[in-house]
Amino acid sequence: MAKHKTVATRLVDALGELGVRYVFGVPSGGWIDYMEALRAADGIEFILTTHEGAAGMMADVCGRLGDAPGVCFGTFGPGATNLTTGVGGALLDRSPMIAFTDEIPSPMRGRTTQMGIDHQALFAPLTKKTTRISADAVKSVLFDAARVALEGRPGPVHVGLPVGMSGEIAAAEDLAFVPPPPPPAADPVLVEEARRLFAAARKPILAVGLGAVHAGVAKEVQALAAKHKIPVVLTPMAKGMLSEGDPSYAGVLFHALSDMVGETHGQADLVIGVGYDPVEFNYESWLPHGAALVSFDIAPADIDRDTHTLAVDAVGDIRASLGALLALPPAPNDWDFGALAQRRSAMFAKLRPSNQGFGPTGALAVLRDVLPSDGIMTCDVGAHTHLIGQAWPTPGPGCQIMTDGWSTMGFGIPSAIAAKLMCPDISVCTVVGDGGFLMTAGEIATAFRTNLNIVIVLLTDNELALIRIKQDTKGKPIYGTAVRNSGTIGGENIFGAPVRTAHSAAELRTELEAAFAAHGPVVVEACIDAREYDGLVLKKDRP
Repeated sequence: MAKHKTVATRLVDALGELGVRYVFGVPSGGWIDYMEALRAADGIEFILTTHEGAAGMMADVCGRLGDAPGVCFGTFGPGATNLTTGVGGALLDRSPMIAFTDEIPSPMRGRTTQMGIDHQALFAPLTKKTTRISADAVKSVLFDAARVALEGRPGPVHVGLPVGMSGEIAAAEDLAFVPPPPPPAADPVLVEEARRLFAAARKPILAVGLGAVHAGVAKEVQALAAKHKIPVVLTPMAKGMLSEGDPSYAGVLFHALSDMVGETHGQADLVIGVGYDPVEFNYESWLPHGAALVSFDIAPADIDRDTHTLAVDAVGDIRASLGALLALPPAPNDWDFGALAQRRSAMFAKLRPSNQGFGPTGALAVLRDVLPSDGIMTCDVGAHTHLIGQAWPTPGPGCQIMTDGWSTMGFGIPSAIAAKLMCPDISVCTVVGDGGFLMTAGEIATAFRTNLNIVIVLLTDNELALIRIKQDTKGKPIYGTAVRNSGTIGGENIFGAPVRTAHSAAELRTELEAAFAAHGPVVVEACIDAREYDGLVLKKDRP
């Protein structure tokens, strides 16, 4: 092991050992030595972003798609507070992340100084852990941060970098990273009770959430549903765990036409929560009245036990718990799969484009047809997110990427950049609305500078449609939701990326085909009629 390495070099070496490929951020004077260590390192690259919040979002998606935590950096004060938007996303969207910030040197902590705030206090409620490095514990602090970020429900860890320490000689630590162990099996007594309840139920249903994606149990979910002929509902971030064409598919909770999904889950007498994380949608908002809940997850179920029956809370390895149900012989139940098929067909019929004008359903249908089946589509937050959650056919987990636990606008463009960096050989696009686009449009410069082939589909309706619909629903005047009076974003390019505009499905197909064949980022602006959203989104999941 080499001796006499600086803190900066030891830190970058540790990131390399963890398998980190990218570090995102906006540099500071205190970051110079770390940047030089990154420049000299093999297999890891610093990506300059336009805004620290976007750097956090990019790190979030790298953590989702890779085996190592995503990594981002922000400087003192405003750099750190900007970074918190992306860090909060990693916390509530359950993405492993290491978030670095500059920190005031120890002699000045607690003193009044320029840009000086307590970063440990700032990040405490937004992370699983907050800590700082020292010259004698660089690798051990980084490896501990990665372990905490990856274990259990994944999330961010904040690591402070005291300014002035980067050039010090760091201790040579003889350590190897040991990933966190898999969760142990759940209490067999609880699993056996779950088996008994499942066998006795007349209308059991599976509710599959984000934790099931992390556990990698798509095959078990599909097999269990097929063997026992029971419906499955998904949370938005669990899209891809079951094909939309599967006979057991009942739809996505919380998103467009969720009232039609409720026609199925409202009949259930037993709900099996499979990695169900209420950070997306609380159980109380949709769980059928009188139905018992069996939870298979790595964390205790979060539910109001005064109003709902938590029959089994089997905390432990999800795959093992599902295996116990899979081992049961198939038994008859009272589900009518013919009626389920009719409800599913009727729901998707309502989500198909109409011949009256050019709306978001038409734009998404063309995009789905043009994007290769293995392509990745990310999306921003807005009315279109609710439509995508229900209408977008998703062949597998990770093929559609959204933020639902955190739900920050501005997520679309940074998430597409990260997805393309992590999956360079796969077609990547993002769908954004006017509002989210304006929040992080500067990151198009990042995509252009790094020559990333991503397609940014901008659904232009010149308003914050979701908020306008909520105002309308409450009978309030439409106020403060117009992004602009009319028109398009204007210009032939944005930060070097060409802009193509479409006013119809046919035009959109032409422009998308050209965009996916181009080199570098392309913005395709689809000018749509937002009134189509009104009849599709913000439906109640139950009466």
